[in-house]
Amino acid sequence: MMVLLTAHAQQADQRHVTPVKPETNRVLTPPKGTSEEIIKQYINGDSARAAEQERKDSLRKVYKHYPLFTDVAVGLNFIDPVLMAFGQSYANVDLNVTLNMWNRLQPVLELGVGWANSTPDDMNFTYKSKLAPYVKLGANYNFMFKSKPDYQVWLGLRMGYSSFTYDVTDVIYANSYWQEYLTYDLLGQKSHALWGEVAAGLRVKLFDRLSMGWSIRYHGLFNYGKSEQARPWFIPGYGPRGNSLGLSVSVIYVLPFHHEQAPPTAVTAPDGTLSPPTTHQPPSRP
Repeated sequence: MMVLLTAHAQQADQRHVTPVKPETNRVLTPPKGTSEEIIKQYINGDSARAAEQERKDSLRKVYKHYPLFTDVAVGLNFIDPVLMAFGQSYANVDLNVTLNMWNRLQPVLELGVGWANSTPDDMNFTYKSKLAPYVKLGANYNFMFKSKPDYQVWLGLRMGYSSFTYDVTDVIYANSYWQEYLTYDLLGQKSHALWGEVAAGLRVKLFDRLSMGWSIRYHGLFNYGKSEQARPWFIPGYGPRGNSLGLSVSVIYVLPFHHEQAPPTAVTAPDGTLSPPTTHQPPSRP
């Protein structure tokens, strides 16, 4: 009896070992575009570290980080001269320069000129504003910073200033008692204006480095020079003083500060081994 109990206890203490398939020395070919660092980790047998690094690289591709200075865009706002051909009596034309930083924050400088020659339907005068300069300074925020800089949707702020002269002619004064009508001119009136803008716009690529941009703007005056004889009807860079909305359409030339390069690829030898990755280089000129 004692011998049977001892044999049963020895059987219960035995460990059941599951056979394990032996590892092979075969190295699988990594996906195309895998970095050199990850390939070396796979070759050295550190597959866990390589997989983690590959996951981080895939996240970097999804959330790409652009350099500090991504590109600079130079645009010409031309919509007002086009609208003058359809009856508009004033125009603003400006050259705008946008510095794209990280494909997200974009300081903007706008330099332009404005002029007007209008006889408003509900007024008894003709307003003429001589060609006068204006400047706007501000910044945009690009909401499509994870995408390529070729396509942007942005929201921005501007501060504008202009100093200008204007004439008010053919002013009609009616004396109801004497039934008399007088006409006079106010020449060489001087004024200045400071205003702010909230703008929303987009930019799309046409071909190569040429793009188009559209924006709609809501603006309001902070201060402007008031003449004792006549207030300005038109402000260069702002538009008619009573209007709060503006539109801009620009043709844009983009100068990139960086160029995307093709990712390195590994070369598989006939025996199945991997050679160091190579980067595609343009053919050298003789």
